[in-house]
Amino acid sequence: MKFATKLFIGIALWAGSLSITQLAHADYELTVLHINDLHARFEPINRFDSNCSAEDNVEGKCFGGIARLVTAVNDARASNSNPILLDGGDQFQGTLFYNYHMGKVAAEFMNKLSFDAMTVGNHEFDNGPEVLRTFVNTVDFPVLMANADYADEPLIADLITGSAVVEKQGHKIGIIGITPEDTDELSSPGRNINFTNPVASVQKEVDLLTDQGINKIIVVSHSGYEVDKQLAAQTRGVDIIVGGHSNSYLSNTSDDAVGPYPTMIGSTAIVQAYAYGKYLGELKVVFDDAGNIKSATGEPRLLDANVEEDKSTKDRVAELAAPLDKIRNQVVASTVTAIDHTQCRLNECEMGNLVANAMLAKVKDNGYTIAISNGGGLRASIDAGEITMDEVMTVLPFQNTLSTFRVNGATIIAALENGVSQVEEKKGRFPQVAGLQYIWDLGVAPNEGRIKEVKVMEGGKWVPIDRNRVYGVVSNNYMRNGGDGYKMFIDAENAYDYGPDLVDVVVEYLDTRRPYSPLLDGRIKQL
Repeated sequence: MKFATKLFIGIALWAGSLSITQLAHADYELTVLHINDLHARFEPINRFDSNCSAEDNVEGKCFGGIARLVTAVNDARASNSNPILLDGGDQFQGTLFYNYHMGKVAAEFMNKLSFDAMTVGNHEFDNGPEVLRTFVNTVDFPVLMANADYADEPLIADLITGSAVVEKQGHKIGIIGITPEDTDELSSPGRNINFTNPVASVQKEVDLLTDQGINKIIVVSHSGYEVDKQLAAQTRGVDIIVGGHSNSYLSNTSDDAVGPYPTMIGSTAIVQAYAYGKYLGELKVVFDDAGNIKSATGEPRLLDANVEEDKSTKDRVAELAAPLDKIRNQVVASTVTAIDHTQCRLNECEMGNLVANAMLAKVKDNGYTIAISNGGGLRASIDAGEITMDEVMTVLPFQNTLSTFRVNGATIIAALENGVSQVEEKKGRFPQVAGLQYIWDLGVAPNEGRIKEVKVMEGGKWVPIDRNRVYGVVSNNYMRNGGDGYKMFIDAENAYDYGPDLVDVVVEYLDTRRPYSPLLDGRIKQL
């Protein structure tokens, strides 16, 4: 009896010791759900990333929409361990929902989805810190931005922080947010905010979190895929980077992906889920007890017709859309074939030619001969057939006005040089043009002479640009005031930034050319 008792006690002690050891070294699984660059696409989108009709949605031809996202997030939360939901920035801007409601709709649906945190995207500043403040005051989760000094901006100084801590099943997760270093060029943050390089800022926040005993750290980065890879390589202690800004599609199964999901740089897992709510990113990460990643696996989930739309959310979207319908359903033109925008940050594109031609046509009788438009300002394609006002406003959502000014040929060459300086990162400054032809060489370093040849139209012929001659140029008010790095336009002569709305200019151009035929004519060539 004594032997049996001792044996039972020994077995119990051994089993207890084993469970304590296992607990001390237990793995921890975290599921990171994420989106980025929604750009007010609360309704479903078509394959051109523009508004999808109700008829096409019924036929299963649409993607995304906040009602599908609600279903997908609920499904993922129910089937995964320790889910955390993050947003990579740029909820603002892109459709009439933002133009009419500003950030209120984004705040409402993000609260419904119970996001854990988001970072500030550059477009969150499109209407200044005032609208961002209202948004941050409304949401139920932390809004983060580590790589900026905003202490002198009273509208957000007391609301935004560099990092936050979220607890999941007793484990603390540190989350750091960063925004583009050139946000002052990309948006309208005002003069009281100074943006800084993300590497030092992230490392500072990592060290602060590590000092608190936190060993699982996520950076939510609205800085682009290439910057994220640099960030992973140049910092220590970052486990996961949830990206945005470059609209990068990462996947292990698609030929269209720009990299694997996740992209591993050292021990850091980088993910991004394209844009516009078309995908829900889903990354499963297993940590050991010391906070080291043992495995990181996943794949973005395509939110197509196989994902049922949440009814209450769909009904609420319809309610919010009601005051917009009269404006956006107006048919303003038609097109023979689709007008594509997908190459507008890389080379000549059909949408770029349309917009630049429309700008130039509006002012050519006043002595302006060159049009330059930033490719990043063209946000969607248009499918064949009737064109509605909503489609044009989705292409051109920023409420830019036509700007006219005069600069010499050397300044125009400098502007083009700036425009092709960040092609590798697909930045929005790529110059779409009219009344102008140029050849550029990707093999040359940025800002070191990528522009090889520039010609202008004179007397019905293309002739080399004269560096000393002054030319009349039309652009948009954003570029004329230095946006996207076009600072060479700030001091232009005879500048006027208050021309007609760019949407109205394009609508007028399309209306006189029904049906419109998209074109590529070789005005931009790459060596």
